[in-house]
Amino acid sequence: MGQQLTMTPQLQQAIRLLQLSTLDLQQEIQEALESNPMLERQEDGEDFDTSDPMAEGEQLTNTSTQESSFQESSVEANAEALEDGEWHERIPSELPVDTAWEDVYQTSASSLPSNDDDEWDFTSRTSVGESLQSHLLWQLNLAPMSDTDRLIAVTLIDCINNDGYLEESLADIAEAFDPELEIELDEIEVVLHRIQQFEPAGIGARDLRECLLLQLRQLPVKTPWLSEAQRLAGDYLDLLGNRDYSQLMRRMKVKEDELRQIIELIQGLNPRPGSQIEASEPEYVVPDVIVRKHNERWLVELNQEAVPRLRVNPHYAGFVRRADSSADNTFMRNQLQEARWFIKSLQSRNETLMKVATQIVEHQRGFLEYGDEAMKPLVLHDIAEAVGMHESTISRVTTQKYMHTPRGIYELKYFFSSHVSTSEGGECSSTAIRAILKKLVAAENPKKPLSDSKIAGLLEAQGIQVARRTVAKYRESLGIAPSSERKRLM
Repeated sequence: MGQQLTMTPQLQQAIRLLQLSTLDLQQEIQEALESNPMLERQEDGEDFDTSDPMAEGEQLTNTSTQESSFQESSVEANAEALEDGEWHERIPSELPVDTAWEDVYQTSASSLPSNDDDEWDFTSRTSVGESLQSHLLWQLNLAPMSDTDRLIAVTLIDCINNDGYLEESLADIAEAFDPELEIELDEIEVVLHRIQQFEPAGIGARDLRECLLLQLRQLPVKTPWLSEAQRLAGDYLDLLGNRDYSQLMRRMKVKEDELRQIIELIQGLNPRPGSQIEASEPEYVVPDVIVRKHNERWLVELNQEAVPRLRVNPHYAGFVRRADSSADNTFMRNQLQEARWFIKSLQSRNETLMKVATQIVEHQRGFLEYGDEAMKPLVLHDIAEAVGMHESTISRVTTQKYMHTPRGIYELKYFFSSHVSTSEGGECSSTAIRAILKKLVAAENPKKPLSDSKIAGLLEAQGIQVARRTVAKYRESLGIAPSSERKRLM
């Protein structure tokens, strides 16, 4: 004898749909529509016959706004109507045709909007990300040079990384060529200088010093402090990196105000010129939940455009015969059952997502009103206990799900954070501490930046007990440099 826990296919499907992001779910729905003839999508502007209980039960709607309670569906009750063959009596003999000739046979231009459409953006639909190498090769094709020089140039471009720097040494590149070509090191150096004149400025540099000098050489001759900036980048870049301003003023024989203007000119350059060319396509986030304030109340609703509404096709469902055990009827019966499970799993996903999002908004009203500094501590157990679900379910719901708020779009996991004790016996979330830390650094004196110990002392003065190591961890997570690297000239 033994005990074991098994999961039904319906439960496995519900769990799998629950953890999918909106874009993945849309792809899953499209695959289900293509493989199951019993499923159909409700198009915009189409009205289902609400007098028909089956159509009402099998339709999945995600447009309802929910604040505290959820309506129970009638999918199971209406599913019995199919097995009794009641669809034969409800389907009219002549169904209306909603497809026109132009809908099927369209020209490629018919799907494009008119020229007076203000929302049409041609570049966003036709532009393709360009790699740095293809951008440089395009400029190379416009430059007149011999076949040997062009071969060298193509090899050099292949050795340029995404930041715009030449990764290989010229000696290694020279050894890679066929000895019969008799390519000298000086020839490679000359071709490299030609590539370094390409756009973006500073491309093909071998180190940061050369990258900055290449960009400074392309500035107008009358640029203020240009010669001094070239001297600093060429001879004293290590002192600038160590922020040894007193030594810089002595070596360059300039005053503090003059050195500040020279440094500002250098800081206006791009240390990674290749990053200007973005090859990857932009990734768009589709919010699953929309939160808005109405009459001093925060309302939570599902994104109507995120997931299409589905129902069982009444025409095909009417072909199912209850007592028929033929292969065709068995196939249609199985497809009908799978369609019911899929619709019910989608509805369960939407209901669970609404429950979790509603509880998050209830806990984090302070954030919605006042921002990050008012974020309260929240863990998965708190939401799981409030909605009566397991923590693993809450984790699946909050992964790759996004909430659109008046303050921006956030992943649901963003609202969860650990807590730090306060001197008054309360709790403060780590997100709020990060916001306070960022605010303190933004208001610090650039000549005397705050150290981690000083920030910990300021937080303790506000009643927040944080160790110096914790402050350093939060500072690094925000991408803020240490105090020694934040020191600047006024």
